Amino acid sequence: MLAQKLKGVFKTVQTQIRPKRNVGPESLKPRRPKRFSPLMLIGISVPLIIILIAGIVVIVPRINSHAANANMNCSLIVPPNPLSAKGLATPYQLVATDPNMGPCNEANAGQAAFVQGAVIDPATGQISVYNPLIIDQGTQPAAQPVVPNLPVNAIVGLWFGFNGNNLTLQGQNNSLAMGRCTNGANNSIFGQFAYCNARAFFAAANNAIRRGQLTPPALGTAADGMACPTVRDFSVIDMDQSDNVTTTYLITGNGTIAQNTAANVAALQNAQTQVNASDNRLLDVALDGALNCQPWTAPDLADNGKMVPALPLNEIQAAAHQGAPMALVPLGDPMTLNNNNADNNKTNLYRRGVDQPVINNTNNGNTTTYCKNYLNIAPARIQLDAQFTKNRPSPDPAAANSLFTFLAQRFNTAFGQNGLNCTGLLNVQNPIQVTTDGNGVAINATINAGNGNNGGGNGGGTGNTAAPNCSVNGTVINGCTGTTTINNQTCQVTFDKANNQINFNCNGAQNPPTQGQPGQPTQPAQPTQPAQSNQGQPALSRLSPRSRTRGNKPNQHNQARAHKVKPNKIPQIPL
Repeated sequence: MLAQKLKGVFKTVQTQIRPKRNVGPESLKPRRPKRFSPLMLIGISVPLIIILIAGIVVIVPRINSHAANANMNCSLIVPPNPLSAKGLATPYQLVATDPNMGPCNEANAGQAAFVQGAVIDPATGQISVYNPLIIDQGTQPAAQPVVPNLPVNAIVGLWFGFNGNNLTLQGQNNSLAMGRCTNGANNSIFGQFAYCNARAFFAAANNAIRRGQLTPPALGTAADGMACPTVRDFSVIDMDQSDNVTTTYLITGNGTIAQNTAANVAALQNAQTQVNASDNRLLDVALDGALNCQPWTAPDLADNGKMVPALPLNEIQAAAHQGAPMALVPLGDPMTLNNNNADNNKTNLYRRGVDQPVINNTNNGNTTTYCKNYLNIAPARIQLDAQFTKNRPSPDPAAANSLFTFLAQRFNTAFGQNGLNCTGLLNVQNPIQVTTDGNGVAINATINAGNGNNGGGNGGGTGNTAAPNCSVNGTVINGCTGTTTINNQTCQVTFDKANNQINFNCNGAQNPPTQGQPGQPTQPAQPTQPAQSNQGQPALSRLSPRSRTRGNKPNQHNQARAHKVKPNKIPQIPL
């Protein structure tokens, strides 16, 4: 366009300085050359300057599109027939929900969206993974996506993640209806999360489990002696569990996108990996790596069967093996709120997308109960696992300097007023305090055992003692917190310091073993020596992750809800 404008200007200039052609006898007379006028130079320069300025105005905003004030609300155009092989291999397109707020670019880590697909063969019950590609609207991928070879009558589920605030699914040729996609409820979107056909996928997977065709692998034992964690473990969850995915993409130097496959890595040298800041990656990569655990994986149909983890695998395994109490999305989850109010329908829609039971009389989704379990379990295990996590790299160096401090600041934020507000619901102080440096990076943390939790032992306040270790039928449970097997039942053990008792929860019944109620072990748990405590570590400022507005799509009927502070997650650990 700029070249055309310059061509037009030069044409105009040539017309101005070219002598007019005379007709008739006067044309035979010799002509005197015209004297050069400075006004002519001005006439030429001004249009050129205007065009150059216009070009800068057009180009500069595109260069600055990755600045700190990037648009955090983007839309994803879902291709036609998204559950078919062709639809899976057709790139999704990222575009700004409101163009007036600036563009959205998949190469920008803060705006990147992700799609994760899982395929189940109803004849065999076998699951495979396929992660569709996302590109900017109007662009081409760096490499064409692989067209998957799907089983006959394959059932496909899709899940979406987003590194910004609110991701809105946008249909193309009725693609949302064809994919049976859910973005939220009552004009209130979840925020970073969405799914398509998840309920049919999970129904097929659960049928395969009942038929014996599909067996979720056992959790295994972690390096800390406890069961390996799951996405429904209160030591892993935060204020909005089960959100986002494990998909990764390749970003080339010129900003084009490709599926992260071995072939593309070889062809697109120096391409960078783009990852979703998800709880699933925190579990599958960081925590499993630190605790010597293994995530459940399935073959990637785009990458010659390479074994990879996925959100649906995490949920199926957690549903099968997570001991009580099991963390299920509460009514206070910011992604399920509607105008800052609890919404049963929206919460149930979210739960169905991650294979969780809906809210009913026995499972009421109470946020206070959720907070109690969070308090009783998470601080103790974060402290227990510090021996393994303190020397592991931080998932986000801008948030914390190690995996331990990352987990500590994440709990601190989720438990506090800007998260689930457990401090207000339980009327307790935050049991984890975080020390930050001048840049706001978490560099240390203390766990206080005096708030009624069973954490302790990591620099708690004066006079507070650590939780004891327990021996259950000869198996030592550090901090009296973890999972054990009693009479062939999986039981969750917690130490309630406020009441000075050890609680056992087997299949949902919490019973102090000292009272002789059902669920009591054949031999009472005997406390051993308390764990040693590291005293004297001051608790200073709290880490303040950036704000995110979630859960509502502003429209004429629904005002945007207030800001929610989202705990930092796990952006940069490639598989």
